[in-house]
Amino acid sequence: MAKPEFGMLTIATLALLLGSSLSLVGPQGVRILTDAVSQPNGREVLARTVEQMLGLFVLVGLFGFLRSWLFTLAGERVVARLRRDLYDRIVAQEIGFFDAQRTGELLNRLSSDTNVIQNGVTVNISMALRFFVQALGSLAVLVWTSWKLTLVMLAVVPFVAIGAMLFARRVRSLSKTTQDALAGASEVADETLGNIRTVRSFAREDFEVGRYAAKVDVAFQMGRRLALTYGTFQGAMGFAGFGAVALVLWFGGNEVIEGTLTLGDLNSFMLYTIVLGFSLGALSSLYADFNRALGASTRVFELMDRAPIGEGRGGERLAEVKGRVALNAVDFAYPTRLDAPVMKQMNIVLEPGKILALVGPSGSGKSTVAGLVARFYDPTSGTVTLDGHDLRTLDPHWLREQIGTVSQEPVLFACSIEENIRYGRMDASHEQVVEASRAANAHTFIEGFPEGYNTLVGERGVRLSGGQKQRIAIARAILKDPRILVLDEATSALDSESEHLVQEALERLMVGRTVLVIAHRLSTVRDADTVAVVDSGTVVEAGRHEELVAHDGPYRKLVERQFG
Repeated sequence: MAKPEFGMLTIATLALLLGSSLSLVGPQGVRILTDAVSQPNGREVLARTVEQMLGLFVLVGLFGFLRSWLFTLAGERVVARLRRDLYDRIVAQEIGFFDAQRTGELLNRLSSDTNVIQNGVTVNISMALRFFVQALGSLAVLVWTSWKLTLVMLAVVPFVAIGAMLFARRVRSLSKTTQDALAGASEVADETLGNIRTVRSFAREDFEVGRYAAKVDVAFQMGRRLALTYGTFQGAMGFAGFGAVALVLWFGGNEVIEGTLTLGDLNSFMLYTIVLGFSLGALSSLYADFNRALGASTRVFELMDRAPIGEGRGGERLAEVKGRVALNAVDFAYPTRLDAPVMKQMNIVLEPGKILALVGPSGSGKSTVAGLVARFYDPTSGTVTLDGHDLRTLDPHWLREQIGTVSQEPVLFACSIEENIRYGRMDASHEQVVEASRAANAHTFIEGFPEGYNTLVGERGVRLSGGQKQRIAIARAILKDPRILVLDEATSALDSESEHLVQEALERLMVGRTVLVIAHRLSTVRDADTVAVVDSGTVVEAGRHEELVAHDGPYRKLVERQFG
């Protein structure tokens, strides 16, 4: 994913190598200054060395700026691409995937996990490379200065390395658990805030707060263990580091007394030891951060690598769509409930320009037919065809462009009325939007708002009435101009005046199209060309309303039950 930033990363790496290498010269200046005190020309050496060190530090600062800026910028670009690609992959998944996944968990992957990865691939990489170069350079100078002292100092390294490995393993496990717990909290928050009116109407605010707090507490318990692990590791590393310094002072002091080392050599050695210790300590901390990023990236790349089932672009696009849709001997069960079949040998035909109404008890499979027609799902067996072509051979994106849906509870986006209507056809002009609104009996009430078509509807259209939302959804469908229309009881939740306006708009919309009406109220199906009674996932009776009422069958029983 970082490949497009190769040039920027190359310059940043060169700046890092130069800056880190030059910073290692600093302790040599301290060595020269220390030894110059006892020399006759000490003042001259002191002034010249300080000037050189100031020039050196200017270069170190310049290279440090380039390193930090370019690495961070490259990392931000990588993470921005990661977020875009991840969102693209999530949106591309099949509907069955969203049936199994909770929205809060997916949002957590987009926000929390990518934030953890962002820290791992921006500043942390820059710092890790810097500290690695400094540690390696310091070690080389230490060996060159006194290999004996270096061996004394490195006596603690095996213990540090073993501790770091155990620490990293523990951190990775706890971090994954913590992220999962945070995902659970996000799910609860998303669910509660998305249904806040239901929560408020049942006075369940305290219950929801308690539910969220319980999830947060799980994350806190994991975080507490993580904090204890961090503290233990840092304490142990601090003791090991200062213990190594004490050993070096004792051994090096003896070397100075014996005359095998100068005081300047010992001072510079101690500074390089401090640089090495600081670098190793920083690397161990960054190692833990990288392990957290690894845990987060595992979940992110699982989503990115997942191939959607039956989705994507590609497939046949028909030159002409007549609109004949047929379900032929279809068996179906939802992917999340494969052990509970919804359809058994379902046979239905929607003729071009005709209205087919599906009636029957709840759970009988009526709405599932609409899902199969839009190819949100594929049948377990049998075929669904459009003008004789199996839907599985058609381009899913093109197919859904031919289908318009108006549901019982229309979904609007938190933007303006015009943007919601234009969602039906993104390239539509304002005049075309207005024309569709007039046909949907929506123009009058839209113009009545102070901001007209620029009126914001609020989240899910909460600022509008049910009838207003429904007419905007119809205007959107009219603008889309689909060949096939699915009406999922589009008027059942409306008052009589709104129902009249919506029904009038629907009648205009249905003209000349293949229409599938999913009906719960039988008064809405009288004018359908065919009424099909669905029960237990199969069609048990079909015909016109008058024929079915005259026949003593399931449809007549439904009518009698509903109207007495």
